[in-house]
Amino acid sequence: MSKKNNNSQKPAKEFVFQKKNYLFLFIGIAFIALGFILMSGGGSDDPEVFNPEIYNFRRIRLAPTLILIGLGIQVYAILLNPHKKKKE
Repeated sequence: MSKKNNNSQKPAKEFVFQKKNYLFLFIGIAFIALGFILMSGGGSDDPEVFNPEIYNFRRIRLAPTLILIGLGIQVYAILLNPHKKKKE
């Protein structure tokens, strides 16, 4: 019986994501974090006093929009194929 050399037949290990994917992932995380930071605050020290600051533009429109944009960037980063060549 002869022994086969299995080391020469192993495929090269390669990461699923490349540098471009990670760049977009970090940009998406930054958008999501910024959205949550903008959404925070607006509370009141006294529970008997209503603070209308919780309904301002930043917390109702801007912050959720940034979070959704960040999630969209995350999906794009996951689906991005950096090995795809442009057709010329």
